[in-house]
Amino acid sequence: MELLFIGLAAGAIAAYFIFKMFNKDRSKLKTKEQSVVLMEKIRSVCKFITVEGDFSEIYHYENLKEKYISLIFGKKKAIVLISAKAHIGFDLSKVKMESDNESKKIVLTNFPQPELLTVETDFKYYDKREGWANPFTTSDLTDINRDAKKHIVDKIPESGLLEQAKKEALDTILLMENIVQTIGWTLDYSALVLDEAEMKKIQNKESLN
Repeated sequence: MELLFIGLAAGAIAAYFIFKMFNKDRSKLKTKEQSVVLMEKIRSVCKFITVEGDFSEIYHYENLKEKYISLIFGKKKAIVLISAKAHIGFDLSKVKMESDNESKKIVLTNFPQPELLTVETDFKYYDKREGWANPFTTSDLTDINRDAKKHIVDKIPESGLLEQAKKEALDTILLMENIVQTIGWTLDYSALVLDEAEMKKIQNKESLN
């Protein structure tokens, strides 16, 4: 009888430890899955627009590629009014993150620089002149549109839009933080170098919480 009792007790203890280890492994697996889902959720936002800029430029086109043909058959010229809208922001697929499953924390180790995400253009042609035997072709119009768009893209670095987007970087990080907090995790972005203005913004945010 005593041996039966000892056997049952030993079996119960063994079952308890096996159940505990099984639950621990399941908990770790669930936590790991949560971190993967969180990071993929952040990356799925992908291109996040923070700044929008409008451009209106006059572009002068003259076909200089076919110099000798132009001399014989006449020059092709056009004045193009370009209306454009540039979207500057961050490609969140480039964000580098690591997960600390023990403390349920996503550690942000690198944040991308702002970049031109998209540019929408509209063209209107004025004073369009063709040579007497040198008309505009579909290929010419394609080249004009491409060059005119490049003309706008080249203007963006000096427009101040990239600098403005940099100032919005913290707002983007705070958006990521909100995504992480939806399931009880925290976002650690202390590894990022933030300037004094951004540090004050964080301190103000923390004082409100």
